[in-house]
Amino acid sequence: MPLSRLFGAALVAGAATIALAQPAFAQKKEPPACGAVSFRAIAPGAPDGETDAGLYKSRFGKIEVKAEVKGGQATNYYMVLNGKRIDASANPPKAADSCLKSKSVKLPYQKQAAGACTGNRFRVVIDRSGKQPVALFFGLHGDDWAYCSGTTLEKGA
Repeated sequence: MPLSRLFGAALVAGAATIALAQPAFAQKKEPPACGAVSFRAIAPGAPDGETDAGLYKSRFGKIEVKAEVKGGQATNYYMVLNGKRIDASANPPKAADSCLKSKSVKLPYQKQAAGACTGNRFRVVIDRSGKQPVALFFGLHGDDWAYCSGTTLEKGA
């Protein structure tokens, strides 16, 4: 067999091996230890009721931000994780502080009243570095993120 055919066959076989190995590698990828997703506020004049403000979907889960609208103005924003509305306003664990700082959340942060989460932008920070992973929801007021709600996540979520 000529050397060029032998080299070509080896190259094709090597490329096929790499192509087959990539999906298995991609499936083993773990979610980041600290991540954040930002959302915009809805425009004034939206119809009264519940309005979708944003959606983020990945292989690790689905995050929705929704707004309650009265008189054309959003009166409360909240997050929905994997189909479950999160209203819990428990304080995040101190272990999440380094993740929050890395995502531009100044510490200490203000806490918004339950049922009155507002802002001109919104951010969901997910910290998986501690014993229990958490998802934390913030609204931006001026230059500061104010805490709205949060919840612990199941391992692997």
